[in-house]
Amino acid sequence: MPVQKTKICLIGGTFDPIHLGHTYIAAEAKRRCSLDKVIFLPCKQSPHKMGGSPTADAHRLAMCQLATQGFEWAEVDDFDLCSPPPSYSWRTAEHFKTLYPTAELYWLMGTDQWNSLPRWNKTDHFASLVKFIVYTRNQDKPQEYEQYQCTLLQGIHPASATAIRNHPKSASSVAWLNPAVQQYILKNKLYSADPP
Repeated sequence: MPVQKTKICLIGGTFDPIHLGHTYIAAEAKRRCSLDKVIFLPCKQSPHKMGGSPTADAHRLAMCQLATQGFEWAEVDDFDLCSPPPSYSWRTAEHFKTLYPTAELYWLMGTDQWNSLPRWNKTDHFASLVKFIVYTRNQDKPQEYEQYQCTLLQGIHPASATAIRNHPKSASSVAWLNPAVQQYILKNKLYSADPP
């Protein structure tokens, strides 16, 4: 009887800030795809978001660590933050393939990312390293690619990082954040007009 491979899923993003939508999607993927581990990877500079500067790396890393406390299946890794920008996904996948050579690697992404996949750097190489999990909302229309296989998961979460950055103290922002992350944002005066 063949040995079951460990299933490790990577989820990258600016996480500026990480919110309950991110952890909800990761938890759903973990449950529905029988994943053993989900690794959150805050990135230094997304090649697809070259305009503007994200919040300082140390803050985004700390918020990810706070948001994932209590999930025994979740880890936070600073590989992308410590690598030269931009944060190419194939380079990250190569790194984790080296770390976990016998594991089955997955990459969790949203429909927008999936639909733009052919424009990513070294897409075919990237796709040879991972299996894709695409989280779609009801109105999304994910592209079909003959050369790239994916598992589609449907669901919805209203949280918006942009809305949180614009109104960090609003009722919706508070509802969308892990309480420890909300306290961290207030303590460090992130997303406000008077940074420390």
